[in-house]
Formats: sequence, structure tokens, C-alpha cells
Amino acid sequence: MRNFLWYSFLGVVGLFALVGVLFVAVFVAMRFDLLNVRGSSLERNAFFMQGQSTVLAEDVPDCIDGQPACDWKETPQWETIKGGLIKDQEVIAKVSMQTGVPARLIAAAAVPEQLRFFTAEREVFKRYFEPLKILGSLSQFSLGVSGIKQETAEEIELHAASTTSPFYPGAGMRQLITYPPGVDQKAELYNRLTNPKDHYYSYLYTALYIKEIQTQWQRAGFSIANSPGVVVTLFNIGFQNSNPHAAPAVGGAGIVIGGVRYTYGQLGESFYNSAELTDIFPK
Repeated sequence: MRNFLWYSFLGVVGLFALVGVLFVAVFVAMRFDLLNVRGSSLERNAFFMQGQSTVLAEDVPDCIDGQPACDWKETPQWETIKGGLIKDQEVIAKVSMQTGVPARLIAAAAVPEQLRFFTAEREVFKRYFEPLKILGSLSQFSLGVSGIKQETAEEIELHAASTTSPFYPGAGMRQLITYPPGVDQKAELYNRLTNPKDHYYSYLYTALYIKEIQTQWQRAGFSIANSPGVVVTLFNIGFQNSNPHAAPAVGGAGIVIGGVRYTYGQLGESFYNSAELTDIFPK
């Protein structure tokens, strides 16, 4: 009996030691930006009305290894993303208050990018992000938690500063992204978007993009304020493909989650309309 208790005690101590090592390792990695992850080049869909894209059969995974296909809300990736959004709720609420863009809509633009990344980078997901329930901050090609390209972020800044731009989001927005004097703006912008310890600017640029797109469509006489799927689609396909008209469709890049094929806009709309996290991000 004494030996059993002793070995049980050693087992518990060993378990806590392993957990401690994992958390210390992840903390050190985050401290030195080792968890900034490579983002894939986005499949920007020029066919906004059709929302078509090609997914190879061999790229379609099961929901969980060895199990049938399932809805995105039933995947382990979503459980991790949910935990990350809960941790980021205060910063998302702050950005929402500053920009006037609903917090749930900001989250809806980030959810498809996170689902896509965690599905594509399964080993990275399982090793680092799933245990701690944190979001991935992409650092190549597409940046931050919502996968904004650096050139897109630069366009966001230009529209925020130009009162003659059809995307001009209104007074007060430019001040939110003003740089300190003498700073290397390109380097600073990259750092803003890829900071794995603070997602404020990643969400801020996401919200400003949404506000600018909504402004363009509103000025053209076509409000998309109540069309989250259209907004998220436009977030995915870029300024250059935003052409206001009376019959926009939900589309964007093709993404396979849990063995089910979605488009980027469908995932954003599905999250927005779901009951997920409505206590934190109300509709």
C-alpha cells in the first residue's frame, strides 16, 4: 500500500512537472516570437458572384482522424478558436467601441482564417495552440489573427486618411493608426499585425477594413450592414474586388473544415448567425 501511494505521488508530481515544462516552453517561444506562424497565400476569389473554388479530394480531411465529416462547430479547431476569442474579448470590445463595428462582426472575419490555418497546420495546432486555447498570429504573406496582407493594411491606412476616397470611414479613424514621428512605418505595421502577445492592431485593421467596405457600399446606395456573410466575403477577396451592386453573394476562398467544404464568407456568416459565443459577442 505504501509503495502504491509513493508511486502515485511520483506520478502526480511528474504530470505537473510536464505541464509546467509545456507552459514554460510556450511562454519562452511567445516571448521570442517563435510562435509567429507562416501564413499561406490566400486564395482570393475574383468571382464574387459565383463563390467558386477548387478543392482536391485528397485535401479533404475527416472531422477528427478516423471519424466521419462534421460541422465546423464540432471540430477541435473550433474549440481552440473559441477559447482564443474568449481571451481576446476585451480587446475586441475596445476596438468595437473605437470604430463602431460590432464585436461579433469583427470576430466573424477572423474565425474563417483561424479555422483554415489550424486545419492546414495540424501539427502546429496540436503541439502549441490547442493546449493553451490561443489564436495563431500569422507572420508571412497574410498577417495577424485575421490574415490581413501588409499591402491591404497599407490601403486601409490610405483610405482612413483620404476624405475623397469612397472607402473613407469618417473622422477619428485615422488617429487610431497614426505612427509616432520618425518610425519606420512598414516595419512598424508588420510588428503591429504580427504581435502574438497583443492582437489589438490585428483586430483594429480588421474593423477598419469592414467599416471602409461598408462605407463604400452605403455611399453607392447598397447597404450591407445586415449582411455579415457578404461583409466577410469582401474582407476575404479584397478592396479591388469590391464593386457595389444590388445582388451580392456570399463566397470567397474555398476552405475544407471537418471534411465539409465551405467558402470563407459562409464560415463567417455561419459563425455570426450561430449561437456560439453570443453571451460575449451578441448579435
